[in-house]
Amino acid sequence: MFEMLFVSGLSFLLVLMFTPLLIRILRGLKLTQPIRTELPPDHQAKLGTPLMAGLVLLVGVVISLQFHPEPLMILLCATFLLFSSIGFMDDFKKAVWQDPSGISGRTKLVFQFIFTGILLIILMRSFAISSDITIFHGFQLHLPVYIYIALMLLFIVGSSNAINFTDGLDGLLINVAIPTYFFFFLISDKLEVQMFSLIMIGCLLGLFLYNVYPARAFMGDTGSLAIGGTLSILAVIEKIEILIPILFSIYLMEQFSVIFQVWYYKRTKLRLFRMAPIHYHFSLKYGWSENKIVTVFGFISWLSVLLCWLLYKYVLH
Repeated sequence: MFEMLFVSGLSFLLVLMFTPLLIRILRGLKLTQPIRTELPPDHQAKLGTPLMAGLVLLVGVVISLQFHPEPLMILLCATFLLFSSIGFMDDFKKAVWQDPSGISGRTKLVFQFIFTGILLIILMRSFAISSDITIFHGFQLHLPVYIYIALMLLFIVGSSNAINFTDGLDGLLINVAIPTYFFFFLISDKLEVQMFSLIMIGCLLGLFLYNVYPARAFMGDTGSLAIGGTLSILAVIEKIEILIPILFSIYLMEQFSVIFQVWYYKRTKLRLFRMAPIHYHFSLKYGWSENKIVTVFGFISWLSVLLCWLLYKYVLH
C-alpha cells in the first residue's frame, strides 16, 4: 500500500511541476483551442487557451512502467497510448488549422475499432478474460466469444466517446473520472489495476489544478480519449459489465443527450435540450455556473461509485 500511495503522490507532484512548462510550450507553438461559434459567449472567451495539456498524463504511463512493468500494466499503458494517439491527431488538426471539428468522426471510429479489437483479442488470449457476464452472484450469462467481442467492441468505443463528450467544461471530466478510477482501485485484486488507477488519480489531481475554472489549459482529446479507453478496458478486465449503466452514468447521460438531441431535431425541427451535451443545457437553461455543474456532476459520480461498490460487494460477489 505504501508503494502505491508513493507512486500516486509522485505522479501528482510531477504533473504539478511539468504542466506549467507544457503550457508555455503549447502557447509558444500556438497550439491553442479553437471555439465552436455556437457555444455560449462565456466559452468564446476561452479562445486561445492552450490545448493538448493531456500530454502531461504520459507521466503516469512512465511511472506505471517504471514501477510495475508486468504484462497487464503494459496492456493498460498501451491502451492509454493508443487512444491518446487518436486524440492527439484530432487536437493537432484543431490547433494547427484552428478547426474545431478536428479529424473526421469516421476516422476516429476506424482507429478506435481497430485498436479496441486488438486489445480485446490480447485480453482474451493472454489474460484469460472470459466471455461470461456476471448478472449476480452465482449466475452468469454465457456468451459465444464472437458475440462477447462484438458487444465489448461497441461498449469500449461507445464509452470512450461518451467520456470524451464529458470533457466540455473546465475540470468536468477530471472531477467525474477520479471517482471512477477510485472504484477500480477499491474492487480489484490485481496489483497492476490498483497501481494504475491510483497513478491516474494522482496525475488527474495534478492537472486539475490547471484545468479547473478558469482553465489555464485544456487536456483535449489527447487526454479525454485516453481516460475513456482505459476506464472502459478496466471495466472489461474486472468483469463488471453489468454495472456500467450506473458506474458510467454521467458519461452515458452526456452521450445520450447528444443522440436524443439529433434524433428529436430530425423528427420535429425542435431542440430537446438548449444545447447538447447536457452540461451546456444546465448552463443555458438554468444559469448554472461551470463550477456548480462540475461540483454536481462530480457528486453524482461519487454516488454512482458508492452504489456500484455496494452492488459489487453484496450482489455480484
